[in-house]
Amino acid sequence: MCGLAMNGLWQIRDFIVTMAVAAGDLLYCRAQLQTYRSGEFMESPYKGKTGLRRLINAFGYSVDGIKAAYRNEDAFRQEVLMAIVLIPLALYLGNDAVARALMIGSVLLVIIVELLNSAIEATVDRISLENHQLAKRAKDIGSAAVLLTLINLVVVWGLLIFG
Repeated sequence: MCGLAMNGLWQIRDFIVTMAVAAGDLLYCRAQLQTYRSGEFMESPYKGKTGLRRLINAFGYSVDGIKAAYRNEDAFRQEVLMAIVLIPLALYLGNDAVARALMIGSVLLVIIVELLNSAIEATVDRISLENHQLAKRAKDIGSAAVLLTLINLVVVWGLLIFG
């Protein structure tokens, strides 16, 4: 009988602890909402830069990102090589300025989407290296975006070259 009573007490204690945690979470969320509504929410300390200093910083971060992608991503290096070949070819094969712009734009779009895909993959890997269905979904969707831009490149070039 004593064991049953103790088991019941532990269940009551667990219930009270759960309710206290839930109440604490609710109070925290409520405080966050009030902070957000008042406009006092925390922002990055790097967001305070304005004017020329912000532009210089942004340019430096962009160059760092391109260097990191080139250093760490095989697909990015392959697509840069593709761009080195295709952009001069677009200037030669394009009949007019619009055709050249479309051809070069489709090449640059592949590189842009590859950079975004690499950023998604790096973020997912930063969170966890374990196999998880949502991580797989995020990486697969990023990969699909790159595939669609490559298909777009082939279609644009095919239409502009072969009519």
